[in-house]
Amino acid sequence: MPSDITSAGRLTLAPLLAATVLLAAAPATLATFPGHNGRVAFHAATDAGTEIFTVRPNGRDLRQITHVDGDARMPDWSPDGRRIAFTIETENSSRIAIMNADGSDLVVVPAAPGTFEGDPSFTPDGDRLVIDRFDGETGALWSMRLDGSDRRITAASGADPNVSPDGRRLAFLGFDGAPFGQALFTSAIDGGSPTALTPFSFNVGFKLDWSPDGRRLTFIHNADFAHPGESANIATIRPDGTGLRFVTNYRGGDVNAFFGSYSPDGRWISLRLEDHGRT
Repeated sequence: MPSDITSAGRLTLAPLLAATVLLAAAPATLATFPGHNGRVAFHAATDAGTEIFTVRPNGRDLRQITHVDGDARMPDWSPDGRRIAFTIETENSSRIAIMNADGSDLVVVPAAPGTFEGDPSFTPDGDRLVIDRFDGETGALWSMRLDGSDRRITAASGADPNVSPDGRRLAFLGFDGAPFGQALFTSAIDGGSPTALTPFSFNVGFKLDWSPDGRRLTFIHNADFAHPGESANIATIRPDGTGLRFVTNYRGGDVNAFFGSYSPDGRWISLRLEDHGRT
């Protein structure tokens, strides 16, 4: 099964071993669902805008699979690896689209006029998406069927929703304004009992993921460089907020690591590495 990453630049696969930190491999996702490792999906800038590509984990067989008007961003694989949900952004709109894994049969999901929708995450049964929805005044997390029907509000606020592999929990970003304002939260799938796993000072970035066994969440620390002179790094934590570990430990701000996703076998992560301004 595939994996995804949503940042442009050099795409790297790294074993879950950094310094002395080792994450337990899952037995044979947003969430990464358990399965066999397959192609990696990511978005990257082109002369015609941002598009979605797939590539083998060894970096070979790169394929551009979207050619949209606007920017194609935030791809998420279906649990069976056959489809990809993603966001199409234009100057005046943001919509959810779904396509086959090779880019064929692209369908844009209808949305109410004046709303902006993005950041889709499949549920484990593959029948629904959890999305970030903004109506021009307020933002919330919603759940819907793949055709856009049966829409339900899931959480009153948040962004970058990610459904746990067992379908019971939701991970997302919560905001608290300047100067840092971004923390990792979890809640019940219906939005109940929201819990902050990190302080807002962690400046948690877009792109988080559950491990395929559901035992850990991985995220970006200092993603927007809210702490000047400090690097962005990848960290992991248990869903109850314990067991914080840093997978990368770059210092000084010149080298930064941005998380992509877990591999379906739980042994690897995809990431984007910036080294003195080069990716």
